[in-house]
Amino acid sequence: MNQLQQPITRKRLQQGGWGFIVILSALMAFTSLSTDIYLPAMPVMGSELRGNAELTITGFLVGFAIAQLIWGPISDRIGRRRPLFIGMVLFVIGSIGCACSTSIEQIVFWRVFQALGACTGPMLARAMIRDLFARTRAAQMLSTLVVVMAIAPIVGPLLGGQIIRVSIWPMIFWLLAVIGIAMFISLLWLPETLPVEKRVKASFTDAFRNYFSLLKNPNYRRFTLCVTFYYVSAYAFIAGSPLIYIRYYGIDPQHYGWLFAVNIIGVMALSLVNRKLVQRFRLEILVKYATRIAALAMLVMAVAVKIQWGGSLAIVVLVFIFFSMNGIVAATSTAAALDAVPTMTGSASALIGALQYGSGIISSLLLAWLSDGTPWTMAWIMALFTVASAAMVTSVSAKTVSGN
Repeated sequence: MNQLQQPITRKRLQQGGWGFIVILSALMAFTSLSTDIYLPAMPVMGSELRGNAELTITGFLVGFAIAQLIWGPISDRIGRRRPLFIGMVLFVIGSIGCACSTSIEQIVFWRVFQALGACTGPMLARAMIRDLFARTRAAQMLSTLVVVMAIAPIVGPLLGGQIIRVSIWPMIFWLLAVIGIAMFISLLWLPETLPVEKRVKASFTDAFRNYFSLLKNPNYRRFTLCVTFYYVSAYAFIAGSPLIYIRYYGIDPQHYGWLFAVNIIGVMALSLVNRKLVQRFRLEILVKYATRIAALAMLVMAVAVKIQWGGSLAIVVLVFIFFSMNGIVAATSTAAALDAVPTMTGSASALIGALQYGSGIISSLLLAWLSDGTPWTMAWIMALFTVASAAMVTSVSAKTVSGN
């Protein structure tokens, strides 16, 4: 059978089969897996290679953000499937390059290359959901994907910690290469979701102009910036927590994964709840109150860190609240943003992804430049940008509706 044949019909996909959900969830998880799995190894990598390990996250996010802006218009022209296959190949090559690197600079280069392929996963998974489902159903499906994909950031740090215990850090990247090959094979079961008649006929130059028109759309811009600022905060924790937990508080690298995993449990729980909430309340209202709760938690954490109250326990509890709210924020913001521009889903999803994950460049660079070895830098970054996220949706109506 030709590898690019379609073994599953659009109708079966719209029924939400578990096979479809698992594959899309795995694609959505590529970003977190590519980063979270080696978080416990960052202190070791920095010491052995005598460099700033946080820059390996920065390099990945740079490639991830830029590449999405290219893949988005391409997917609107040629469909979703072929870019996914190409992306998996690039991801495998980049993972092997990281495993063979002998300096931080080399890893940063290959992390950029790795990201060129990894970015196709979450970007096109979101676009495929919007290809198949309308506003409220799309938010439900995205919440489901968040629940399943949350396995990666739970398992990733735990697995990375165990690999460091029994082997050396390059083995983590060899494992990522194997995972990339497995994902390439799984794509054989995934059909094309963008029919030929709905594909963009404009030139690539015109497609890139779409990004400017997207940002002129007030609803799209508001929800895109909301999730962008939220992820600046999230990446501040992802990049900063290994050094804070392991070096500052003296937590064993093997146990770091558990402290990271508890946050994902909160994401999974709220994502399940969100499947019901989107049937009763407008997406705008859900994201409004979720960001407010998260902002309050981060402001409390910043004060606690500043006055040295509560130690690591205060950080664990308040960050748990922050990440739990992401179970609502990520799905509802994305669905609301894409609903505002239904004719440019691929480009719109690409721009969301570029800003959402590219936002981590801000937090990782701020941490690399301003960190004083204490939790304070991480805390004020998270507080500042979570408040900015909430500010993006303060003007939405408080009216609730049923079955929107």
